[in-house]
Amino acid sequence: MWQVTGQPKAIGLLERGINKGRLSHAYLFAGPPHVGKLTLAVNLAQAVNCESGDSPCQQCNSCRRIADAKHADVQIIDVISQEKKGISIDQVREMQMASHLPPYEGKQKVFIFDKAEFLSHEAANCLLKTLEEPSPRVLIILLAARENKLLPTIISRCQRVELRPISAGLVKETLTQRHNVPHDRAELLARLSGGCLGWALLAIQDESLLEQRAQRVATFVDLSSAGMQKRLNYAAELATQFGRSRERVADVLSSWLQWWRDLLFIKGKNSQSITNIDQQAVLLQQAQALSTKQIVDFIHHLQEVGEQLEQNANPRLALEVLMLRMP
Repeated sequence: MWQVTGQPKAIGLLERGINKGRLSHAYLFAGPPHVGKLTLAVNLAQAVNCESGDSPCQQCNSCRRIADAKHADVQIIDVISQEKKGISIDQVREMQMASHLPPYEGKQKVFIFDKAEFLSHEAANCLLKTLEEPSPRVLIILLAARENKLLPTIISRCQRVELRPISAGLVKETLTQRHNVPHDRAELLARLSGGCLGWALLAIQDESLLEQRAQRVATFVDLSSAGMQKRLNYAAELATQFGRSRERVADVLSSWLQWWRDLLFIKGKNSQSITNIDQQAVLLQQAQALSTKQIVDFIHHLQEVGEQLEQNANPRLALEVLMLRMP
């Protein structure tokens, strides 16, 4: 039983490869964070090691051990810590050594590189050698939210499988029917998830995600009427956070982009499409004070800053310019 929701095309591709015995030696699962890439990779590892004919059955000893991260032949390789900015060459070398050994308790060794876009340059080149000369009975799966950060030579040696965000309706249906989430809360989580079910499921378990979101919304509202010094202070605060965690600042900018798109929807009298449905009154009040051009221009500025930070621009300067451009 495949446990990924709303990805029939991806599952169908993998099932055909399994049934015909033509699985690739390496896959790239591409898609936004929390869309189901890791779940699909674990399911594929179960499928190639399943003890029954109905793979992945989720019932046999092999499927259960893989689900519990206890299987000797399935390894997930990730960024070790926030301090270490990427997946190191030592991690890749350890994988290479393990790949030359025969499977210990299953049929096939599976190595899953989570956040593969964070492979260091040395690690990526080292991994390339393994992709060019794969060992038998070894499957490598790369997961990437930003595949443009991967070496083109690595992408070319993997079979690409794209996972796209699912509809808000399907997220809501899954939350209410499978996880007993009340309808109003499920509607909000479905909108905020952006079609990434994993985020909504994480928000059910970790209430701090919604608390952080509430703090961001309060900050957005406060900055809309704040003076320039307060805005520049916020830019300095974000730049400091960027030095510690790029992902956290990317999340802030993504939430801010959602907010300004909601303003644009309201300005265009399309309020049924907004994401922040619990803040509709605040959004309406803010939208009334802005022109459509001001909103569109600032959305473009937010997108530009995101691109500049990805290209290693000076974070404080880029964020200060953004504050200066805020209407």
